[in-house]
Amino acid sequence: MSLFRDDGIVLRTQKLGEADRIITLLTRGHGRVRAVARGVRRTKSKFGAGLEPFSHADVQFFARGSELIGRSLPLCTQTQIIAPYGNTIVTDYARYTAGTAMLETAERFTENEGEPAVQQYLLLVGGLRTLSRGEHEPHLILDAFLLRSLAVNGYAPSFDDCAKCGIHGPNRHFSVAAGGVICGDCRVPGSVVPSSEAIALLSALLTGDWGHADACEARHVREGSGLVSAYLHWHLERGLRSLRYVEK
Repeated sequence: MSLFRDDGIVLRTQKLGEADRIITLLTRGHGRVRAVARGVRRTKSKFGAGLEPFSHADVQFFARGSELIGRSLPLCTQTQIIAPYGNTIVTDYARYTAGTAMLETAERFTENEGEPAVQQYLLLVGGLRTLSRGEHEPHLILDAFLLRSLAVNGYAPSFDDCAKCGIHGPNRHFSVAAGGVICGDCRVPGSVVPSSEAIALLSALLTGDWGHADACEARHVREGSGLVSAYLHWHLERGLRSLRYVEK
């Protein structure tokens, strides 16, 4: 038998029996963890509020030997809220849909349970914190999170040098299969020619140039979001269900 603690973000919950839930978290030290929280659906439950989606919490788990090697689920025995990001996110439709897409993305990029994914965890914590504070438009925060998630998982798109031959940019064509912008000589079927403003916006979101991103026109933001969605879909091999509800 073993007790272990970790802090994590609640990605989703599932009903189990009459009063329990299965909680899926992205944790700092143990990656994605699924655990059973007993009695949290009862109205008198004292720690259920800390195990809702978007919550950042310090959680204690109880696991038997077989559970440590993945044969069954550990139990959530204690929780302490670090930051209740959901309190402000769920009250605004644009924030809620963007945040839901962020949670789904983090879960999709951490499919191997128990495998640490510290960069993805830190990205999610920072993204939800920014989203909850309303510092930028929700769809811009989401696109920045998606691009950076792709980057930390080895799929960083190029927005300047040609993704195939490396020739210095700016380059006009964009191909999700090739890995970003490509030159005329490397152009492949299915490539598109986005506006230079949309490419500059995506580069700003990837590098954290919020001054540039916040000043972009809506039409360039929509164009950039389309490129991000297509690029993410290609590398995940299927789209995110939650993206269809995001306000652009």
